[in-house]
Amino acid sequence: MIEVRDLKKEFLEAETSTRALRGVTFSIAQGEFVSIMGPSGSGKSTLLNILSFLDRPTGGSYTFNGRSIDDMDDRELARVRNEEMGFVFQSFNLLSRLSVYDNVEIPLLYSSIPTAKRRMLIEEAVESVGLKEKLYTEAARLSGGQKQRVAIARALVTGPNVIFADEPTGNLDSKSGEQVLEILASLHDRGRTVILVTHETNTAEFAGRIIHLKDGALESDALVDRSSRVKPQLLK
Repeated sequence: MIEVRDLKKEFLEAETSTRALRGVTFSIAQGEFVSIMGPSGSGKSTLLNILSFLDRPTGGSYTFNGRSIDDMDDRELARVRNEEMGFVFQSFNLLSRLSVYDNVEIPLLYSSIPTAKRRMLIEEAVESVGLKEKLYTEAARLSGGQKQRVAIARALVTGPNVIFADEPTGNLDSKSGEQVLEILASLHDRGRTVILVTHETNTAEFAGRIIHLKDGALESDALVDRSSRVKPQLLK
């Protein structure tokens, strides 16, 4: 699904050049659960922005589903991003005065999906994260863990091929954070591609593979044994 070769990103400010990525190479297959981790300044956020089409590299190549991003203009990148990618952020990015239903509906507002079908998709996404009873509750009245689960439902509602989760447990207590990670693991178990960005080792180990960055370079790329982990039951 994703292949990057000798990926570079350089930022120019005034007359100063900063190399955020220094020739990173790896591939991610459909259905993998991969963590990208590293300390602050390692380049993981820059890499995430490129993988999710928010930025372009200054060197190397990036191929998504067999197509080079060099062959796509900004309009095409935006279309693929909206249709094939889902996003979960550390800060939730919910509209606090809207209900759970209305927040999850946002990615569908400009689609041609009929109202009845849209309602079904929203209800299924919310139920899949265990919040069916909160469907019409204002986001402001939810706990942090519940807000992040709503954010995951919003990411799921369009049926994306890949979900990017950027420090999804950063604002959560340990129990809520583990619940969110179990949901992401469930999505992977059901065939979704999940890419998790984190600086925490215990969070990264929920994935089946960890790509570790340091100073903009790939330091290691290793598999994780998840066979002993009990499969979560939240998703039906």
